[in-house]
Amino acid sequence: MAHLILASSSPRRRELLAQLGLTFDIESPDIDESIFKDESASVYVERLARVKAEVVQQHFPDAIVIAADTSLGLDGKILGKPESKQHAFEMWAQLSGRKHDVFSGVCVRTKDQICSIVVRTQVEFQRLSLGDMESYWATGEPVGKAGAYAIQGIAARYIPRIDGSYSNVVGLPLHETVQLLQTVKVLN
Repeated sequence: MAHLILASSSPRRRELLAQLGLTFDIESPDIDESIFKDESASVYVERLARVKAEVVQQHFPDAIVIAADTSLGLDGKILGKPESKQHAFEMWAQLSGRKHDVFSGVCVRTKDQICSIVVRTQVEFQRLSLGDMESYWATGEPVGKAGAYAIQGIAARYIPRIDGSYSNVVGLPLHETVQLLQTVKVLN
């Protein structure tokens, strides 16, 4: 198999990709992740995945690069990672008792091909009390997570249902990633 590189420093993406039994290296590109004016979450995550793949491909032209980005969409806005406790509480107040969308853009790039996809999963949050928020923040888990939560962790207790790919919410939709790898003939 060709040299496979995951263009991400996310430990969750690393764990998910390893579930596929693939051998890969990690290269985390340094890119500008600013949101463009009026950019939707789906367009944003696909753009970032493509840029990450391109940057890594420039350094490893013969490699097959997998890049991804995940963000939450709610009411036409992108919810990123919390900048502070107050910011996390503001996000949770918006998510509380509602459904929101989690979008992941995935790009697989070789020297000859670029394939990308956006995967959407709808996540429902229960109503969160101030006590729920205080308890969850105290765990440290929300720091560095889009939407200030990790479905694969303690936050699962607040999520009664999802519609779509669980691995997408964690950060890398595995089924669709395999499909992209099959398209570029890395997997059968």
